[in-house]
Amino acid sequence: MNENNNTLYYCTLFDRNYLSRGIAMYESLAAVCNSFQLYVFAFDDACLQVLKKMQLPNMTVISLQEFEDPELLRIKPGRNRAEYCWTCSSSTILYCIKTFQLSHCTYIDADLYFYNNPQVLMDEMGDKSVMITEHRYTPMYDKSNLSGKYCVQYVTFRNTQDGLTALQWWRDACIDWCYDRHEDGKFGDQKYLDDWTTRFKGVHVLQHLGGGLALWNIQQYQVFEVNGKLKCKEIATGKEFDPIFYHFHYLKYFADGTIELGRRIITPDVKQLFYKPYVKALEAAKQTISKIDNSFDPHGARPRPTGLKATLVTIWRKMRNVYHIYSLQDLRM
Repeated sequence: MNENNNTLYYCTLFDRNYLSRGIAMYESLAAVCNSFQLYVFAFDDACLQVLKKMQLPNMTVISLQEFEDPELLRIKPGRNRAEYCWTCSSSTILYCIKTFQLSHCTYIDADLYFYNNPQVLMDEMGDKSVMITEHRYTPMYDKSNLSGKYCVQYVTFRNTQDGLTALQWWRDACIDWCYDRHEDGKFGDQKYLDDWTTRFKGVHVLQHLGGGLALWNIQQYQVFEVNGKLKCKEIATGKEFDPIFYHFHYLKYFADGTIELGRRIITPDVKQLFYKPYVKALEAAKQTISKIDNSFDPHGARPRPTGLKATLVTIWRKMRNVYHIYSLQDLRM
């Protein structure tokens, strides 16, 4: 295979609405990873053109025209934007492994942000052919039965018989059914992973607590700095660890200039050490993108809900300390 054995190979997908997140993710990866290649599947033309003009090192940009095959095009009209993106996650990995003859490829969501070198995750994987990550839900937020035990946020496949068997099965399953609803034990592309440790050979479940921090599990950890370096501690055991990546899944921009961080408990330390720097990185990415093309919002801002229902929901969240909508000024460092 024509590649550097020390290089980490990643793929991701996003359109103009997630472009600032994708750029922030890339820059965070570039800051901590010595050798990587990121394959970005641009899901609309605006995203494609901006990325091509940026010509970022260690990034290969792939258009839908290059990527989409007859099977994907056949099912595309029957799925909404989110469903089609979920459908394509497995196909992007397979495309990269086959097209670029890679020894491995890891799919990563565009709204991840890296804090330390993810090489430690590959080292933990060892000679296994597949690596998946658990949600590790905080008990009060456990949605395993609905959304799955594992999260399609960081999933690795090696170019081995076991790896390709699992990957091809996942791709075929997503082509057959991948929708934003719960049906017959399925949900999107994600519930398919629930039985992989017994369905397939060579599957490793990531143990490093720093791989997969997110709003659905961060309540289990203390977050602090030591000599300017971000650290975490598992509250139940006192175990300290380095955060590898945080998944900012719930973060939303609204058209009125406000941002929602999510609807779970966020401590002041988590807000200060994770969310404020991430929003700052997104704003910097937006400025860079706008210099190339300012005809769209790369944050994908949406109208903020209004009316009686929205007001009642706001009251309910404030009573439970899970109301996290702020102005940009509130989140500036």
